[in-house]
Amino acid sequence: MRAQPYERFSSQIRLTPNEVSAFARATGDHNPLHHDAAFAAQTRYKRPLASGTQTTAQLMALTATHFSQRGAMVGLDFSFRFKRPVYADETIKLEWLVISVKDAPHLGGEVVELRGRVLNEAGKTAVGAKGRVLVADQL
Repeated sequence: MRAQPYERFSSQIRLTPNEVSAFARATGDHNPLHHDAAFAAQTRYKRPLASGTQTTAQLMALTATHFSQRGAMVGLDFSFRFKRPVYADETIKLEWLVISVKDAPHLGGEVVELRGRVLNEAGKTAVGAKGRVLVADQL
């Protein structure tokens, strides 16, 4: 087995306004909430936000980093729920929990079902996630 049910893995990331803005621009997201502190100050959020694209990409990247140490890995399916804002100047925690591992001989490996989340600095879930990945000897 390349993964175990109830296995947990996580990472902590310190966001900065400059990095958040650069990520949003690199992905084509020109929403001023990610770039313009004066604009953000006039919204209900009061300060710039990280884009959903960034937080979800970081969650998916954590699965790739974790499982690629055990074999060839590819994502099969991910879904996300945005519950709270993630601010451009906070430290966030990314977490995943393995829910199940199913042998998939037709794919040459195991399908790993996951539940994940992004926790904000206050320790509250900002983004909830579900995912499935394939971990195999080779792809």
